Amino acid sequence: MPGIEKLPIEETLEDSPQTRSLLGVFEEDTAAISNYCTQLYQAMQRIYDAQNELSAATHLTSRLLKEYDKQRFPLGGDDEVMSSTLQQFAKVIDELSSCHAVLSTQLADAMMFPITQFKERDLKEILTLKEVFQISSDDHDTAINRYSRLSKRRDNDKLRAEAVEDVYTSRKKQHQTMMHYFCSLNTLQYKKKTALLEPLLGYMQAQISFFKLGSENLTQQWEDFLGTIGTSVQNVRREMEEEIGQMQQTIQDMERSCDQLYAPCDPDPAHSPVCRNLTRKQGYLYIRNKTGLVSSSWERQYFFTQGGNLMQQGRGEVAGGLVTDLDNCSVMAVDCDDRRFCFQVTSFDGKKVVTLQSESRKECEEWISTINNISKRIYLSENAEELAARVNQSALEAVTPSPSFQQRHESMRPSSKGRVGRASSISSVGSEPSPALSVLSLDALVAPETPIQFDIISPVTEENSGQSKTAAQSGRRSNPFGESGDSATEDSEDSILHQLFIVRFLGSMEVKTAESTDVISETMRQILAARAIHNIFRMTESHLLVTCDCLKLIDPQTQVTRLRFPLSTVVQCSSHQDNKRLFGFVLQSAAGGRGDGRAICYIFESNNDGEKICDSVGLAKQIAFHSEMDRKAVEKRKEQDKAKEKQQEELSKQRQIEKDLEEQSRLIAASSRPANPPGPDGQFLVLSNSQSEDSDAGEDGKKRGESEA
Repeated sequence: MPGIEKLPIEETLEDSPQTRSLLGVFEEDTAAISNYCTQLYQAMQRIYDAQNELSAATHLTSRLLKEYDKQRFPLGGDDEVMSSTLQQFAKVIDELSSCHAVLSTQLADAMMFPITQFKERDLKEILTLKEVFQISSDDHDTAINRYSRLSKRRDNDKLRAEAVEDVYTSRKKQHQTMMHYFCSLNTLQYKKKTALLEPLLGYMQAQISFFKLGSENLTQQWEDFLGTIGTSVQNVRREMEEEIGQMQQTIQDMERSCDQLYAPCDPDPAHSPVCRNLTRKQGYLYIRNKTGLVSSSWERQYFFTQGGNLMQQGRGEVAGGLVTDLDNCSVMAVDCDDRRFCFQVTSFDGKKVVTLQSESRKECEEWISTINNISKRIYLSENAEELAARVNQSALEAVTPSPSFQQRHESMRPSSKGRVGRASSISSVGSEPSPALSVLSLDALVAPETPIQFDIISPVTEENSGQSKTAAQSGRRSNPFGESGDSATEDSEDSILHQLFIVRFLGSMEVKTAESTDVISETMRQILAARAIHNIFRMTESHLLVTCDCLKLIDPQTQVTRLRFPLSTVVQCSSHQDNKRLFGFVLQSAAGGRGDGRAICYIFESNNDGEKICDSVGLAKQIAFHSEMDRKAVEKRKEQDKAKEKQQEELSKQRQIEKDLEEQSRLIAASSRPANPPGPDGQFLVLSNSQSEDSDAGEDGKKRGESEA
């Protein structure tokens, strides 16, 4: 290194202007060193803080990669390849995080500590000495001035001695302070080199050790792994580019083909004819909602058909809600005063009427045709479109009104010979059945698997309609769910068992068999999978009342019975093996009730243990069974007692008849004997033996004849 400039300590006592000028140069150099050192310290502090932040961020990245398996992604959450790859990356990044933590510690010891010591100790010491030197120099100047002002005429030994003492003390202090100050300034010229080089040397050594540690951890195996991942990323990027190209081409094709569909008016019938063979349809419609006695409003909703139901769904909703049941409904085009292209859907029982509006006449006709096909239950057949084409081949216009509810009600009224089943009511929609529907039987319309029903819908049967007729004739209000208040009260009062559970309805579906033990678990799996696929989270909460006669689903707010399941139709009831809150039961309808022996499985979720509910249902069936056995035994005993009483009455009647016959025979015998005529001498004549025997024989013959009679 070149020579280092020094302040002459020997000249401190003389304190010449040249020395002071040289001291000013050193002080300027010290100020420049202090300013530069402060900036360098701030830069190194940023390096240290950034390294600490990098270490913490690397550790956080590793922890998040390890928690990837715990995340629940709606799409692609079960990718095993992605999960294992991220676990490998987490392992590597965790090792890098350890290396970064070691680097942070080394930077703190080898870089930040030396420059902090130089800044806080050496530079502050020089500043302090500078202030002390300035004070001592001022005191020396004051003492010299005082000594110089001593009067020659009035010589005072005491004042002269004090002035001399002050000059001595101040000069000595200035000299000592100036020597220490010069020494510190000379030492600073060496320290400034070491204070700048030591932090840089520590920084480079820490970086070199960090890279060595990283090269030891990242072996050839990791390099191969990273190369494989890079190839996979390139393949994914290539697939993404191909997919983007295909989507762009699809967008262009859709723009060209759908250009004429953007206009809400009717398109050219030659290019887009009305399709009348649909059994499923969806799209936006306007629905009329009553806001008052006379006023109404129109609301735009997304409508779709699901099995035999018409559903609606708002734009922000995750699942659709039931609008009306389309089985055996009637649909017809209507004229509204304020809207065009309107049609009206009337439910099977005529209690619910829905008015809808489409964007064009074509959409209106297709909706009417689709609802007509669903009303005829064509959607349950295997080849629904072919069947719909065969049924609608004789129709000229899709907007032809269907028979009114009154005509349909008259056609489905039971005849005098017997009660007409639901199967016959389905085939006879109007007063004159369609020739295509007359060929179809109920077996052809019933699919092996019915759609899953997620809402509680009370089925409208002929029995319920008969009850509503009876209630209407008697002037009483009937339960809309097919139960009268008296029957419900009698069931609840006569039943021995009453247990109430809070349940939520998950869904129901028709099953092929009711005897298999796995049918309930399989139905649970399909319903839960369907809810997960369609994002259906809403469940209807009800109260399940278990009695010895039936199972009832009661609305917790209105206390109205939603559904009633006779206990005799419950074939089996069981809970889920893993999730004990899930349970279900299978209902087997009677063969003569609805025309077929269908089995339907209902699945629920309870707040309690599902096994308790199943045990309660089993206990109710046992109580009902024993009650039925006791009732039959009592009836048999009554029949035996009646037979004995009847036998005793017959015996008593026979004995009375015998007594009457004996009494009658005695009277006849007494009346048939003539009295003995008196003789001329006043004595009675005695009959001969032959005459008496003849009379006895005559009486015996009469008795025998009467007995034979």
